[in-house]
Amino acid sequence: MKKTARPANRLAAEKSPYLLQHAGNPVDWHPWGDEAFAKARREDKPVFLSIGYSSCHWCHVMAHESFEDEEVAALLNETFVNVKVDREERPDIDHIYMTACQMLTGAGGWPLTAILTPDRTPFFAGTYYPKTSRAGRIGMMDLIPRVREMWKTRRADLIAAAGQIAQALRDATKAGAEGEISAELLDEAKADMEASFDPENGGFGTRPKFPVPHQLLFLLRYARRKGDYRALTMAERTLKAMRMGGIYDHVGFGFHRYSTDEHWLVPHFEKMLYDQALLAMAYLEAFQASREPLYAQTAREIFAYVLRDMTSPEGAFYASEDADSEGEEGKFYLWRKEEVLKLLGKGEGEFVSRLFGIRPEGNFTEEATGERLGTNILHLAEPPDEAAEALKVPPEEAAGRWESARKILFDARRKRVPPLKDDKVLADWNGLMIAALSRGAQVLGDRSYLEAAERAADFVWLKMRAPNGRLLHRWRDGVADFAGNLDDYAFLIWGLLELYGAGFDARRLKMALDLQKSLCDLFGDKEGGFFFTLADAADLLVRKKELYDGAIPSGNAVAVLNLLRLARMTGDAPLEETALKAARVLAGPAGRSPSSHAFFLVAVDFLLGPPFEVVIAGEPAAPDTREMIAEFGRLYLPNAVVLLRPPDGKALAEIAPFTAGMTPLRGRATAYICSGFACREPAVGIGGLRDRLQESGLLHAS
Repeated sequence: MKKTARPANRLAAEKSPYLLQHAGNPVDWHPWGDEAFAKARREDKPVFLSIGYSSCHWCHVMAHESFEDEEVAALLNETFVNVKVDREERPDIDHIYMTACQMLTGAGGWPLTAILTPDRTPFFAGTYYPKTSRAGRIGMMDLIPRVREMWKTRRADLIAAAGQIAQALRDATKAGAEGEISAELLDEAKADMEASFDPENGGFGTRPKFPVPHQLLFLLRYARRKGDYRALTMAERTLKAMRMGGIYDHVGFGFHRYSTDEHWLVPHFEKMLYDQALLAMAYLEAFQASREPLYAQTAREIFAYVLRDMTSPEGAFYASEDADSEGEEGKFYLWRKEEVLKLLGKGEGEFVSRLFGIRPEGNFTEEATGERLGTNILHLAEPPDEAAEALKVPPEEAAGRWESARKILFDARRKRVPPLKDDKVLADWNGLMIAALSRGAQVLGDRSYLEAAERAADFVWLKMRAPNGRLLHRWRDGVADFAGNLDDYAFLIWGLLELYGAGFDARRLKMALDLQKSLCDLFGDKEGGFFFTLADAADLLVRKKELYDGAIPSGNAVAVLNLLRLARMTGDAPLEETALKAARVLAGPAGRSPSSHAFFLVAVDFLLGPPFEVVIAGEPAAPDTREMIAEFGRLYLPNAVVLLRPPDGKALAEIAPFTAGMTPLRGRATAYICSGFACREPAVGIGGLRDRLQESGLLHAS
């Protein structure tokens, strides 16, 4: 039965683009809240919970097949109180029911479907369900009547099962046995990643293949620590393969979410802000470690995409862009060979076709059917230099010709119907992009990145805090809402620390320090580590503690590294004690699944160090001071923190008292390099700095 026009449901008053996509459904959707669960108790109905996000392809598929269908909607409305949640708006809710889904089925993903008792306890969970049953997957038309019958005739069994799940969720929040923090953890993680590494295509595992930038950040550090060529090879092979593959948008820049195949060719086309931020940081660090120009170029292109397409007029960053346009996944990004030839002319069209694997029959395979539709995903079958050589064209000429062609293709693509942009602003993801842009300013020396990071940081600080100073998670359409979670605080602190390192404005360091103290107060667990939500989050079934990395690093792991860095930057020993207590909680599960805790192992690498504190004393605008600062942007020194003490260093000294006596010597920029509570003889000028870095061991594998 086809959908018919009907008045908007309760989601019409929401701000989330994802919820608004469902405001016209015949399903009687409720947003998450007391009203929905009170209705469920009053009407003696279970709750049908559907969780997704606006750029999720299979969420759209399920919506079209089921939630827009009058027959399915009638069954849902008769049987349940129906609740829709945007996982990006309410990650706290998503984390709970995704964990339940993984407990019940051994897997998870989005769309996430859960059926709950009126007290919010799940007794059933799964992911995508079509309208009708097929290929071993139960459909909504069969599932709903079964649940309805069980609710009537076997409710006691369902309640008992729900109680067991609730207890398992509560048990999962308890801290397990603490682990030892040692270099062996790093060795185990490297071995774990090596076991799943794909030497031919890069990345880890087979299909689907996800970029996991925090694993690459770890491998780069491990390679530096151990002089381990294999770790460096794994990181670089993956970075190059992703950059060459179809997962990268060669025309408009930026990375798609993941690849459906092992070759990085066919992506799910949504673009997420967090992927852009984390991948930019991985490419920047790889550039520092290797000086490979392609990595710097990739970071610049990611930033170009974000600043062009994902930045609000106020300077904040949007959440994502959809995979679908005009109802088809990837339609905006795909090319037919005849279209390329028409736009570029036969000569340049054939050149670009050879370079990027464009064929008349197409290289894009529709995921559901396996059918080739004559469309192409641009990808480099070989590195740019090798491709140029095969075409008998100098690399510089090939690059110039491609750039001219790219601009023509980009202009043509802009005339297509674009994917939906999810224009909500999330504090945590903005923190990641602030960190990435700030790192870009440090490494690439581009002040525009610093300015963009400053604008975003000011936006979050001024527009996304409650009157009591607490962070709020989401802003859209002039309204900030939802209590900030651990990730909001941890990732924004990360961004502020990198922002300080790019501009050396002591205010940013003070903001990071104040926010860190709030994080500890609001989310700290006396047993060590941090809960994901506030203690007064009354609408949640349990208060979870997230320790594992997912698509983004664990907030606990980021908090540990932030604490360690802040302790070194301020000389505040209690901060390091808090970090160590949390680290011991993380070390237990990290020992059992090291590659799932890659960012925590980045923090462990910093802890094992030895970490260095560097204070540059000098006039910020003076050439010799700028030269010293640029040197630290060039070098790969992941275990060093760098501060700048200007002639009037009062603001910094209030935060970091140990810097008070560090002044320029002989009127020249002077670097004070300290480690293990002792400082070396000050280094005067860039020559003295390089000598002292060599003596200190900081340059040992750079």
